[in-house]
Amino acid sequence: MAVLSFEDGTIRIEGLRSDLPGVEYDPRSQTHRTPAYRYSALCETLTERAIEYEDRVLGFGTLELDSGYKLRPYQQEALDAWRDNDAWGVIELPTGSGKTVIGITAIEARSSPALIVVPTIDLLDQWHQELRTEFSVPVGRLGGGTQEVERITVSTYDSAYLRADELGDRFGLVVFDEVHHLGGEGYRDIARLLAAPARLGLTATFERPDSAHETIAELIGGLVYRLAVDDLAGEHLASYDIKRVGVSLTPDERERYADAQGTFTDYLERSNLTLRDGSDYQKLVLRSGTDPQAREALLAKQHARDIMLHAEEKVDALERILDRHRENRVIVFAVATEFVYRLSERFLIPAITHHTAASERREILDRFRTGQYSRVVTANVLDEGVDVPDANVGVVLAGSGSEREFTQRLGRLLRPGESERALLYEVVTEDTTETNIARRRR
Repeated sequence: MAVLSFEDGTIRIEGLRSDLPGVEYDPRSQTHRTPAYRYSALCETLTERAIEYEDRVLGFGTLELDSGYKLRPYQQEALDAWRDNDAWGVIELPTGSGKTVIGITAIEARSSPALIVVPTIDLLDQWHQELRTEFSVPVGRLGGGTQEVERITVSTYDSAYLRADELGDRFGLVVFDEVHHLGGEGYRDIARLLAAPARLGLTATFERPDSAHETIAELIGGLVYRLAVDDLAGEHLASYDIKRVGVSLTPDERERYADAQGTFTDYLERSNLTLRDGSDYQKLVLRSGTDPQAREALLAKQHARDIMLHAEEKVDALERILDRHRENRVIVFAVATEFVYRLSERFLIPAITHHTAASERREILDRFRTGQYSRVVTANVLDEGVDVPDANVGVVLAGSGSEREFTQRLGRLLRPGESERALLYEVVTEDTTETNIARRRR
């Protein structure tokens, strides 16, 4: 009889007399092994081949949980799709649509110890508080200076990465919030080292430009349910409009932009580089380490980007927008921290950047929530992983070509039950490469 046990992120198989897919012989221990994430598949294969085995991998009992949540129809459909896929897979829903509620209901439905993995301390705090509110069992925390493991535990990706091989047999369900982060080279090991037979991924944007979502699908299952913003806007989320505002460079900015852009494009032509894919850009970056002209071209590209993203007319456009929406709650999105502080000083708007202390950020958002502040300016920090109070006007002054970033920023305005239409402004510098950036993210 084969005996299965968990050991350092693998399933150790003693007494196996047959070759099985994904199972390799370990001469050091004179046993067979397979990665822990293949635990469920291994059990299925053993059963199908009528191989008797003793399972010592997971030794926990069940939990009595009752959240009392009543799911919306689409949330129930998403949960059912996941359960019908043997409790494996990813659910993709817009920001503000209640993915956390689905995750908590999945934990309740499985009634087994669960690990929730999140990318930020803010999300760690939010999940921990929500779970403590809904369930009458201890809730552990891994991250932010705390290392407490309970039968239900919330962990950052970083902490889970460090302890997955140790905790891999402690949980029957793992929930990956903002699951696209799992595609990171190191973070993938979290899923590989856990034996949890049930796996749920939650995200607003599953697909990654580097195709790492395909690896995620191998480790926790592929996309089982998906709704876009337009599927929910108007009924479950606020309706919305997107308005593009074009601005121009000043004569001085235009001259400096053309000069910098010309330096960059001239080098590309001389070097037969097109930048149509990532490989050519990587070549340029590598060359910049030894080739002064390549380095000059990269610096010129960055200078041209700074000029177009932070054009003076963008500041004037923002002034008009803020004046038009005096009675609304407005979030202004930028990229560069220096630009955020410039806007904060110019319009006396609270700023949130990566430099903002957690306590100050909470205070700003609390005052935004109560209406004491009616506008906030931020550099990427509020795109993901922060519980942002309701706002109905957003202004994208600068951003990348990422569809994920744009979807997350739009989702900050689309909250359930809002009767007023949300409005997102895109302020774009015309006759520059920013027009292509705006087209890509849309």
